Amino acid sequence: MKNYIRFFLLFIPFALSSQQPWLTGFTKPEINPVLQADASFRFYCPVKKDSVNWQQADVFNPAAIVRNDTVFMFFRAEDNPDARLGERTSRIGLAYSTDGLHFEKYPQPVLFPDNDAFSEWDYPGGVEDPRVVELEDGSYLMLYTSWNQQTARLSSATSRDLYHWTKQGPVFENAYDGAFLDTWSKSGAVVTELKNGRLIAKKINGEYIMYWGELFVNVARSGDGMDWIPERDSEGQLAKSFLPSPGKFDSHLVEPGPPALYTEEGFLLIYNGKNLSGPGAGTETPEGTYCGGQALFDRDNPSKLIKRLEKPFICPSLPHELSGQYQAGTTFTEALVYFRDQWILYYGTADSMVGVAIRPATNH
Repeated sequence: MKNYIRFFLLFIPFALSSQQPWLTGFTKPEINPVLQADASFRFYCPVKKDSVNWQQADVFNPAAIVRNDTVFMFFRAEDNPDARLGERTSRIGLAYSTDGLHFEKYPQPVLFPDNDAFSEWDYPGGVEDPRVVELEDGSYLMLYTSWNQQTARLSSATSRDLYHWTKQGPVFENAYDGAFLDTWSKSGAVVTELKNGRLIAKKINGEYIMYWGELFVNVARSGDGMDWIPERDSEGQLAKSFLPSPGKFDSHLVEPGPPALYTEEGFLLIYNGKNLSGPGAGTETPEGTYCGGQALFDRDNPSKLIKRLEKPFICPSLPHELSGQYQAGTTFTEALVYFRDQWILYYGTADSMVGVAIRPATNH
C-alpha cells in the first residue's frame, strides 16, 4: 500500500506544474468513494422475469452531466456478487447531486436488458460503461457497451430528460454494410466544447467526432450521434490513431475515458492506460495497473496524434482503488463535468466503486 501512495504523490508536483493544454492538477477529496453498491435496491428484470438486487455486487464506471445546476451521474451496477468477473449482468443506474460529491440514487435502473430488439446484444452480460453528452438541441446521447458475454458492441441511446432512454442499437451496425458490427468495440468519447459552463457535443464540418476503442484508439464520425463511421486504413481495417507505448504506464492498452474536449491547442482526450504484466511492462507504475493519461490530437485532422503526457495524471492510491474485483489497482476515468468553477472527474475504482477528483477551473 505504501508503495502505491508514494507513487501517486510523486506525480502531484508534475501535474500541478504542467502547462496547457493538459488538464492536470486533480486532487482526491476526503469524500471518497462517492458511490458504492447497495443490496437494498430491487428491480424486476423483464428478461429473467424475477426481482433482482440489481446493484448488490458492484457500482462503478460512471458517466456524468450537469443539468439545472445539478450533477447527474450514470453508473454501471452489477447484480450477482457470486458470479465471476465478466459473467454478471450489468444495468445502468442514475444518481444526482447538488454539490457534486453527495449523491442520491434513483431506485430503478434507467437502461437495462429487456425483451426488445436489442436483447441479442444486451443479454446476458447487460449494458455497461456509459458516456453521456448533451447535444445542441438540448437532448442527450448515451454511448454504452452492449455485452452478450461473447462480443462487446458499442451502442447508443437517446433521451430528452436523462431518465427515459430510447435504445438505438450498435453504432457500427450500418457502417460499410455492417463490416464492423461483430468487431469488439467499447468506450466512445465524443468531442465536446465548453459553452456557457456546459459541455456540449461539437460538430466539426457537420459531423460529431468520437474516439473509441480499447487496445488502441480509432476515430469515428457521425451526423446524428447514433450511427457512426469508423476510420479505415489502406487495407480496409480499422485505423489505429493512438497505440500503447512500450515500456510505459500505458504499455498494454489505451482506452478512451470521458468525452473529449475541444481546445485551442487541439482535441484533448483523457484516456485509461493499462500497464502490461511481464515483458514490455513500464516501470513507473505497478504491473497491470490502470492509470489516467492524456493525449492531444490535431483539430484539422482528428486522427493525428500531436503528443501525449509522458506520465499519468491520476493513479490508484486509496485502499478502495486497490481492492475489489480488480486488485491490481484501477482509476478508470469515464466522467468529466465543469461544475461551480471547477472540473470534477469521476472514475471507477477497481471495478467496484465510484471515486472523484477535483481541479479548480483556472485557465481552462
